Amino acid sequence: MNQEYIKAKLRELPHEPGSYQMKDKNGTIIYVGKAKDLHNRVNSYFVGDHNFKTRKLVSNIEDFDFIVTASEKEALVLEINLIKKNRPKYNIQFMDDSSYPYIKLTRETYPRLLTARDLKKDRKATYFGPFPDAGNASTTLKLLQSLYPFRRCNHMQDKVCLYYHMNQCLGPCQYDIDPKVYDDMRDKVTRFMNGDTKDIEKELTERMMKSSENMEFEKAQEYKELLASIRSVAGVKQNIEKDRQGDMDVFIWYSDKGYLSIAGLLVRRGVILNKEYRVRPLYGDAEEEFLSFLVQYYQDHPGTKEVVVPTGTDVTELSEVIGIPVFRPQKGYRQRLIEMAQGNAKTQLDLKFKVVERQEEKTEEAVAHLNSLAGRPMNRVELFDNSHISGTFTVASCVVYEDGQPDRKDYRLYKLHTGNSDVDSMKEVIYRRYFRLLKEEGRMPDGILVDGGWTQIEAAKEILSSLGLEEKINIMGLVKNDKHTTNALMNSDGEVMELDKNDSLFFLLTRMQDEVHRVAITYHRKLRSKAQTKSVLDEVEGIGPKRKRMLLKEFGNFTNLKNAAVEEIQKYVPQDTAKAVYEALHQEIK
Repeated sequence: MNQEYIKAKLRELPHEPGSYQMKDKNGTIIYVGKAKDLHNRVNSYFVGDHNFKTRKLVSNIEDFDFIVTASEKEALVLEINLIKKNRPKYNIQFMDDSSYPYIKLTRETYPRLLTARDLKKDRKATYFGPFPDAGNASTTLKLLQSLYPFRRCNHMQDKVCLYYHMNQCLGPCQYDIDPKVYDDMRDKVTRFMNGDTKDIEKELTERMMKSSENMEFEKAQEYKELLASIRSVAGVKQNIEKDRQGDMDVFIWYSDKGYLSIAGLLVRRGVILNKEYRVRPLYGDAEEEFLSFLVQYYQDHPGTKEVVVPTGTDVTELSEVIGIPVFRPQKGYRQRLIEMAQGNAKTQLDLKFKVVERQEEKTEEAVAHLNSLAGRPMNRVELFDNSHISGTFTVASCVVYEDGQPDRKDYRLYKLHTGNSDVDSMKEVIYRRYFRLLKEEGRMPDGILVDGGWTQIEAAKEILSSLGLEEKINIMGLVKNDKHTTNALMNSDGEVMELDKNDSLFFLLTRMQDEVHRVAITYHRKLRSKAQTKSVLDEVEGIGPKRKRMLLKEFGNFTNLKNAAVEEIQKYVPQDTAKAVYEALHQEIK
């Protein structure tokens, strides 16, 4: 760090609101924050005593930038956008956690009911939830589909399917349906999901009684089971007072030992659906990180009627940014929810503190050991793995680890030339990887870990040398024993360093190898699956997915289609296309 340069820049910071971006030696943004007063906030990183996490961040800062905004609200929005765009390594990225399931009612001409977790893909749809788990959402979806015959297929067919004959679809693929019918069903679903089930229960009861009178006992039993399902779904409620029913999200936070902990209660119609706990290392101001979390959360999740946060939280701009009323209760039911969240959270979060601290200590210990064995920094390393079957569908994966953690945004996948040996395949992928990084002036790793011994190291050195990178990138090999288990590291001079199986570095290297192998195998299987579903028809001009499905449906299979004359094929596609299909199929037979 150029301290004189940093000090001079710190003195010039304005006493205004804005966002600041910390950068490392490569010019990469590693942390984004916002402040009411940029001068005071940014200077605070470089003076006084800090916890270990903040000291680690500051030790990697080589420069910083800032953007002055007109208000704290604009600073908050800008901070979130910069975090999402740059994904800085030291920012608290809460949105990586798995999301809750929702029931989705699409806004299509012929709507569908589905379950969904990613709510960003279709913001026009209506979402109901969240549900505590996938099983609960699936049960409710099946019930709704039984009651309201929305379209069931993902792609419109030419004829009605089995769901139409089961009275679970209106058959818009074959029949004209008045849009008002779907509007009416949409309203009924909304009322149902808001707890108003009286009308549907009354209707099903009348149908059940009428079926019984007509001695249609099987149909009566179906209605009885539907009624039971409705009462089961609608009846999962807690003992709550009527004036306390409502939708709200309750979030609390506290920081300790260099970590920020956030706990949430999701309340729908007065029912606490689930609890939520998040723990992340803390590098900035705890309250600012908490507010950033809430903004990120409501960018990716549907809003609720109100958000409840602890008294004392500065929410001056929050309500306007997220578009939801924010309450800071001091007494009453909301305050009891706050206390409930705090009481439930503390034990869980203290436990997570210990687990996370232990994991981070082990990872830092492993990286330090790797650096010691390498004799130089190996904080950012890349690993490669090949996958193929008898030389076909040869692919490679590149995974990137920084400070012992996977940097998935920098993973890369490669299709390689078939028929090459494993060593030649490794040469190809290393050349392509670093030739492109040089061309694009991308960020280089500190080192490469190759899967193998001296042969693989020499091959990698040959490629790096041809690119002028041999001195810039360290190479080490993962040496395996006769049981094909990594038990040693080999440096670029051929020196073998044994690994203790109880060493944290051994476990880190094992995780790295498992990850690079998983990525390569997944890509290989994807390509094989894609190739297996491809046919000669895909290469015929005038034949798209719809016509392909139609031909196979009409002729039953490829054998029948191959045996058909042009005149027969011409019944379903234009004459020129029919001739092209015939020629392509018979050319394949030859």
